[in-house]
Amino acid sequence: MAVSNLLLISFLLFFSASASASSLHKTYIVFVQHDAKPSVFPTHKHWYDSSLRSLSSTIQADEDSETSRILHTYDTVFHGFSVNLSPLEVQQLQKVSGIVGVIPEKVRELQTTRSPEFLGLKTTDSAGLLKESDFGSDLVIGVIDTGIWPERQSFNDRDLGPVPAKWKGECVAGNEFPATSCNRKLIGARFFCGGYEATNGKMNESLEYRSPRDSDGHGTHTASIAAGRYVFPASTLGYARGVAAGMAPKARLAAYKVCWNAGCYDSDILAAFDAAVADGVDVVSLSVGGVVVPYYLDSIAIGAFGASDHGVFVSASAGNGGPGGLTVTNVAPWVTTVGAGTMDRDFPANVRLGNGKLIPGVSVYGGPGLSPGKLYPLIYAGSVGGDGYSSSLCLEGSLDPSFVKGKIVLCDRGINSRATKGDVVRKAGGIGMVLANGVFDGEGLVADCHVLPATAVGATGGDEIRKYISAASKSKSPPTATIIFRGTRLGVRPAPVVASFSARGPNPESPEILKPDVIAPGLNILAAWPDRVGPSGIPSDNRRTEFNILSGTSMACPHVSGVAALLKAAHPDWSPAAIRSALMTTAYTNDNRGETMLDEATGNSSTVMDYGAGHVHPQKAMDPGLIFDLTSHDYVDFLCNSNYTVTNIQMITRKMADCSKARNAGHVGNLNYPSMSANFQQYGEHKFSTHFIRTVTNVGEPNSVYKVTVKPPIGTLVSVQPEKLVFRRLGQKLNFLVRVEAMAVKLSPGSNTVKSGAIVWADGKHTVTSPLVLTLQQPL
Repeated sequence: MAVSNLLLISFLLFFSASASASSLHKTYIVFVQHDAKPSVFPTHKHWYDSSLRSLSSTIQADEDSETSRILHTYDTVFHGFSVNLSPLEVQQLQKVSGIVGVIPEKVRELQTTRSPEFLGLKTTDSAGLLKESDFGSDLVIGVIDTGIWPERQSFNDRDLGPVPAKWKGECVAGNEFPATSCNRKLIGARFFCGGYEATNGKMNESLEYRSPRDSDGHGTHTASIAAGRYVFPASTLGYARGVAAGMAPKARLAAYKVCWNAGCYDSDILAAFDAAVADGVDVVSLSVGGVVVPYYLDSIAIGAFGASDHGVFVSASAGNGGPGGLTVTNVAPWVTTVGAGTMDRDFPANVRLGNGKLIPGVSVYGGPGLSPGKLYPLIYAGSVGGDGYSSSLCLEGSLDPSFVKGKIVLCDRGINSRATKGDVVRKAGGIGMVLANGVFDGEGLVADCHVLPATAVGATGGDEIRKYISAASKSKSPPTATIIFRGTRLGVRPAPVVASFSARGPNPESPEILKPDVIAPGLNILAAWPDRVGPSGIPSDNRRTEFNILSGTSMACPHVSGVAALLKAAHPDWSPAAIRSALMTTAYTNDNRGETMLDEATGNSSTVMDYGAGHVHPQKAMDPGLIFDLTSHDYVDFLCNSNYTVTNIQMITRKMADCSKARNAGHVGNLNYPSMSANFQQYGEHKFSTHFIRTVTNVGEPNSVYKVTVKPPIGTLVSVQPEKLVFRRLGQKLNFLVRVEAMAVKLSPGSNTVKSGAIVWADGKHTVTSPLVLTLQQPL
């Protein structure tokens, strides 16, 4: 009896140890030295499988199994594989010969029709960028996102020539996505779910497609912003009527689906990068992001380096963590990081209160409106529920129908999505909703396709409505309101404005590299939308629309991806760094009133930390005059000077680095970047100085003379040598040196001050502008 009990206890202990070991399994990305493969293995995958079988795993089930544990192998943007491992297996694998590094997978999230015209790309313009590049017809943009809805008119292939001969990609068939879904416009489609399923188990195919088909809408939207065809008429529920077109309407598209219901997994994102570069894309557009970590632990940075090394331009969204500082993501210097601005179009939907006051708001609600001239009872959700916090946010199940029925409800932003709040109000019997920003959201407004009459108001507007409700509730005339929908308004001034949500600098990983690089339209953007997803994105929304209006740096990024394709088509020999340089040095910082762009969150002037070099200007980027070029060797020197170890660098670049020569490049800020940024710690010194060395390449006129204008940051001395650059031929490179001196300023411990200026080179035809940023920090 005692023996059998002992056996039972032993079995249970073993079982619980096994169970806990398996629950500790996580997906890891394994970096290998490509040339270390022993010759006995016919392929790298055989070698990887053998290395895994050699581990004394706590779970023996795989030991004799013929099936491979490997989720993805990588051999283009870097060398290695992804696999589910226990902590013990990770330790053992790190000791195996030829293994360079093992990093845990992270989960990323999505960063969620006048824009070509607002950017100056008009079809009638016979001499501009669209004409010069034949609309980018031989260029391929790879969109790494939630997939695509291929039947949309934005992806038709009328009048397009044959698929470019260089293309090696394929149209991978899957659930409701036959191989015939591709055409001469959408020339490739793949999906990657190994990492997603390794963490979450088998996907529920009644909720999402095991194929490149888009069940979310985000990927269809971003793809059509980058390269959608001309579609007329286009609108969302009657708003923003007109012609819809992407930035590069004739460029080819390839969709790489990596984002699923539970997020976008690093191992899948890397597999998409690997496939996209091997397939032959020219541009990668990635509207996905997450936390900032050192580059050797950042799968997006690693995939993007491999792409850049193969001559592929990578643009990525800056993130939607604004308006706070240090929120920018995707900050590697080989990635073009894109923030979001507004356009000169909005969708006013104002709140008229019972006291006659008008509170400005925005909405793209397209259903039956409220009765004209009628005022409805108005309540604040925070005062009608048992739990004031949940009800103030209009969370699921928090509203009491007996209080809400037949009324307009004021809900606060936060926790659940903006459109979901409207659905909660509707289900509780509410007749309308006003969505109020919190203090942190400021005055930034996003128009949504609400499921009931609803509008969004700023923080001050929300305060005013709450005060009115409070005062009126105590008086004899109870609070009332209505929402007046004014449709689409064009020619809005000022524009552009930096969107409140757009993530801001400084760069948390490399303060010497100013990020974001540029901003592009990202607020209330009209683009293609799938057939089986309601415009609000919530399951109960049964409305269907061919186009939808969305906001986010997710929408800004593909604007730059499309413009990059046009620039690459016009200048086939330009590197990814040259394209970014052209976009940055020709960007503008003034709005349509001729004044510095405003920050939507505060209503004050925005700064370089908000917009980087400025708002993209595609026509000027076509002919920038001079470019700041970079090679992979320059990035290696940058990593050496950032104090990365040789192993760290090998994980990013696939090669052994020689850091002995990097010191010749000087400090990190000497990376040949179009912007210049310096940080000084005020440890009691009174005076600070630094220098920047830059090399510019002439891509303008063969014989040209550029003279410098220095716009020093306030309180600094800045000199440039030489003051004149004399070029004799195209492609000629010349150097210049910028010296900066600054005096210490009085700051409280832990605080800093940012001062900005510019170095401007001009030859009478071209103006080449580099932001110059100085940060003085007072240590704690």
